Amino acid sequence: MAFTDEAEEQAVIAEFNAARDAEYAEVLERLPSLRRELADERARGRATYAEVEESEADLERFRAWLSKIATRDYFGASGGDVARGAVEEAAADLAAFEEAALNAETPGPLAAARGRSRLRTVQES
Repeated sequence: MAFTDEAEEQAVIAEFNAARDAEYAEVLERLPSLRRELADERARGRATYAEVEESEADLERFRAWLSKIATRDYFGASGGDVARGAVEEAAADLAAFEEAALNAETPGPLAAARGRSRLRTVQES
């Protein structure tokens, strides 16, 4: 597509960016529920590996959603970096929750060693 009028081109770019920013905003609206669920389960003393697996699946859905939005983000909408950062913060929360689950399910020094090993694997991925 070629534009002869620069103002028209900028208007189209702004429209595309606004649409992507709306999608990124939806991610940001829904992401706190995942983080809240992790905090609530931890507060209730229900940090279990089953919860970790469920939350990992939720986190992967957020990552897949971001990937789909990024595929349509032709002009680098400003909300992309914020949304990606928020998803990575949720990933850090999940890593801490996972460590708590491992410690709860395997008490003692073995749990700490297993938790550190698993966290390195998640962070390196």
